[in-house]
Amino acid sequence: MNTLKITAAAVLAILCANALKLDFAVSAGIVAILSVQPTKKETIKTAMARLLAFTAALGISIPLFNLLGFTVQVFFLYLAVFILICQWRHWISAMAMDSVLISHFLSFGKSDIPQIRNEVLLFVIGVGFGILVNIFLHKKTNYIEELKSQTDDKIRQALHRMSLRILDPQLKDYNGDCFISLNKIIFTAKKQAEENFNNQFTRKDTYDTRYISMRENQTKVLQEMFKCACKITTVPHTAPLVAAFLEKVSVEYHKDNDVQNLLAELEELRSKMKTVPLPIERTEFEDRANLFMLLERLEEFLMLKRIFAQEVV
Repeated sequence: MNTLKITAAAVLAILCANALKLDFAVSAGIVAILSVQPTKKETIKTAMARLLAFTAALGISIPLFNLLGFTVQVFFLYLAVFILICQWRHWISAMAMDSVLISHFLSFGKSDIPQIRNEVLLFVIGVGFGILVNIFLHKKTNYIEELKSQTDDKIRQALHRMSLRILDPQLKDYNGDCFISLNKIIFTAKKQAEENFNNQFTRKDTYDTRYISMRENQTKVLQEMFKCACKITTVPHTAPLVAAFLEKVSVEYHKDNDVQNLLAELEELRSKMKTVPLPIERTEFEDRANLFMLLERLEEFLMLKRIFAQEVV
C-alpha cells in the first residue's frame, strides 16, 4: 500500500508539473519520492531542512553562474560550496535533490525569473505531494495491537511455566529461552509504537509507548523471578500456595486488569505462608527463601501494572 501511495505521489507531481508546463517535469516526481520519510514527523522535519538548503543553493548558484558563466566547472564550484554548507548545517539529505534542480540552470544557460520560478515550482510540487502522501500513512493500529497481544501471551506463558517449575524442579526445557522471543517482540513493538507516535500531527497519543515500556519493565522483573525459580531444588511446603497464585496471575493477566485484587490476594498469601511450620532441613529453608524472594519480585511485577493503570485513568 505504501508503494502505491509513494508511486501515486510521484505520478501526480509529474502530472501537475506538466500541467503547469514546467521544464524537467519528471524532477518533481523524483523530489516527491525523496521527500517521503518513514513518519509524518520526519517528513515535515526533512521538508523544512530541504527548503532552507534549497534557498541556500539558489543563493549560491545564481551569483556564481551569472558571474562566471553557465559551465560544468562553475557547477563544480557550486557543489563544493553547497556541500560544505550542507555538512555544516546537517542538511545531508538535501544535497543530491537540490543539486539536481540547480543543474537545470546549465541546460537553460541562464537563471532569470522564469528559470528560477520553474525550479521553485518543481521543488514545491515535489515536496508538497511528498507531505500529502504521509498525511495518509495512518498509524498501524492493528499491528501494534497484535504485538501487544503477543507480548501479553508470552508473559502469561512464562508465569504458567514458572508455576509448574515450582512444583517440579525437574521440569524439562526450563532454560529461559522464552525470554529471547519475548524481548524480540517487545523490541519490535517499541519501534512500531514510536513510529505510530511520529505519524500523528495533532493529538499525541502515548498510550502504546507507555504500555510497551511497562511490559518491558515487567519482563525484566519476570527474568529475576525466573532466576529465583531455577534455584529451587525441592518442593517446599509453601510451594503449592505460591504455584497456585502464579497460575492465577497468569490466567488473569490481560491489559485491562488493574491488578488491585491480585495485590490484595498476594498479601493474604503471605499471611498464610507465615502459618506454615518453619523448615527443619537446610535445603527447604533455602528453597523457601527463594520462594520469598520470588514473591517480592512478583509484587514489584504487579505494582508496575498497578501504577500504569492509575496513570491512564
